[in-house]
Amino acid sequence: MKIGMTIVVNKLQQTIEVLSNYFGYDSFRKGQQQVIEHVLQGHNTLCVMPTGGGKSLCYQVPALVLEGTTIVVSPLISLMIDQVDLLRANGIEAAYINSSLSYKEMNEVMEKVKKGQIKLLYIAPERLENESFRIQLSQFTVPLVAIDEAHCISQWGHDFRPSYRSIGLLLSLWPKKPTVIALTATATPAVMDDICSLLHIEKEHAFITGFARDKLVFKVVSGENRERYIKQYIQTNSNEAGIIYAATRKSVDALYETLVKLGVSVAKYHAGMTEEDRKVEQERFLRDEVQVMVATNAFGMGINKTNVRFVIHYQMPKNMESYYQEAGRAGRDGLKSECILLYSPSDEQTQRYLIDQTNDSSRIPFELTKLQNMVDYCHTETCLQSYIVQYFGDKSYEGCGCCTNCTDNRPEQDVTEDAQKVLSCVIRMGQKFGKTITAQVLAGSRSKKVLGFQHLSTNGILKEMSVKEIGSFIEFLIAERILLVEPGQFPTIYVSEEGRDVLLGKRKVFRRRIQIEQSETKETDPLFEKLRNVRKEIAFREGVPPFVVFSDKSLLDMCVKLPMNEESFLEVSGVGQSKLEKYGEAFISIIKEYVMKS
Repeated sequence: MKIGMTIVVNKLQQTIEVLSNYFGYDSFRKGQQQVIEHVLQGHNTLCVMPTGGGKSLCYQVPALVLEGTTIVVSPLISLMIDQVDLLRANGIEAAYINSSLSYKEMNEVMEKVKKGQIKLLYIAPERLENESFRIQLSQFTVPLVAIDEAHCISQWGHDFRPSYRSIGLLLSLWPKKPTVIALTATATPAVMDDICSLLHIEKEHAFITGFARDKLVFKVVSGENRERYIKQYIQTNSNEAGIIYAATRKSVDALYETLVKLGVSVAKYHAGMTEEDRKVEQERFLRDEVQVMVATNAFGMGINKTNVRFVIHYQMPKNMESYYQEAGRAGRDGLKSECILLYSPSDEQTQRYLIDQTNDSSRIPFELTKLQNMVDYCHTETCLQSYIVQYFGDKSYEGCGCCTNCTDNRPEQDVTEDAQKVLSCVIRMGQKFGKTITAQVLAGSRSKKVLGFQHLSTNGILKEMSVKEIGSFIEFLIAERILLVEPGQFPTIYVSEEGRDVLLGKRKVFRRRIQIEQSETKETDPLFEKLRNVRKEIAFREGVPPFVVFSDKSLLDMCVKLPMNEESFLEVSGVGQSKLEKYGEAFISIIKEYVMKS
């Protein structure tokens, strides 16, 4: 027993050396070391960590300490390629097996694994359905299996993929079962329970480091001309890279053409394009050849471009999981970045239509409930980041202090009386109708659809407001849980227990309009621009995305520390021995030249 513990302790000591030598960091981030310790002790482990929180290191570091090859199950080709490029840039032997390789190339990779030359092998879950491939894997020494985007294994997840269930076939290949680590950024408590059950992970080995991203500034912009807003934002932030997500291919194409005419350096990406065109556009964005990517949600999973300074949602996504995953592609280097959602009431109908087109009709009620949570987010007046992390089960977060709601200092208005009028109308209508008809009755509309409600005392009781304004107010009451929604093909609203307290005068309701802010101009360090140009030249020469060379965070740290020799260059965040040898001379030279001229 003592010998076993000594081996584990030695491995834990090795992890610090690996972190420094290969990845250029002096210490682990929050939660990483605890997860790694459990993995090295042989415990199947679940790691729930926000996008950009450093999940990859939780299996990459143990992989370099353990004997054999770690298998990484990953859902997308782009995700694998990015991860392997980054590992190779750090001097780590890694490879992937997917449909982009020829038969000959696959055999070459498998031969390297057989000879022990590959420390991390990335594979797609679909590959596990091939029996001959599984037989080959069974002949290798595999101490660890990492399952990335683990929420895909759960039927309760927003991105359930039946192919992930093939992971069970993988785990039974070896007499001595490898340790399993499952990793995800977007998992509700129900999804976490499902992952643990399916992968035999004990609850005490499930780690949640928190869902908050403190460097992300969340904004909901309502009632603005979206096209005009984006034009102004891009012009104001002309030196920054960003992603704009739209709900449909048609919206992507239209917005792309608008930005091209404006002279913006822009790429586009959606499922209606050929695979080759999508690949070209993605590479242009990754290599900093264009400033902005306009895309549907087909783009982004596993895109590890670290210098994305803003993510704008041109339309509301269909659920909170998708939104947080997409928004989380901003600021992966830990620098302050913006996540802006441009909301319009019509977005809900667009998403309802897309949900109705699903091939699995049994999931429609489930998806509609998630959609309502997303609508509530757009109308809440609590901290936006608090709303997000509470959705994922974290009730301890107190507020970000920087989102549109936290920074709106205007006094609240007492809207209790108007709320009571709405609640009274809902009850008099039998709590069997939707938001739109209810708003029309309250406004005293003469529409044929509401003629049957003209006898109600609440008909026209809010006629000083437009139907649109009343509709927005109803959405606010739903977000505050004063009204609730019964999901279905035709959702209806009803009064909650909190709403009954409002009706009885036991609770007051206060509301303030969501503040709309224009983005601020960001100042740019001249040395940072010089270093960014050098990075781009090296990346082009090596045929890799710029962030594989160095992240923006590393470049900014160079601007602060101004390293002018190899020893001080190693102190820069993200610089290990491998990157010092590859790139140190080029960057040190630029820094020396800059300092001499200053």
